[in-house]
Amino acid sequence: MKKVAIEENLSDIRAALQQKGYDLVTLQNDQDAEGCDCCVISGQDRDVMGIQNAATNGVVIDARGRTADDVCQEVDNCFSL
Repeated sequence: MKKVAIEENLSDIRAALQQKGYDLVTLQNDQDAEGCDCCVISGQDRDVMGIQNAATNGVVIDARGRTADDVCQEVDNCFSL
């Protein structure tokens, strides 16, 4: 299953990704990103959790200022590579 870590405050994006069938993990610290194929962050506390560094080998998507559809499209693109 396609595993995506997502910050809790991104409820609209979380709902859209759940609807698409992604396995979601709430991203609260850098350990939550381990084993995930993709991480969606709000950008508010960018790099505070270390996600931008090496906490994950997956793609990190900054959702700041973007619609749920935009972010879902980018997540879809991560898995179509």
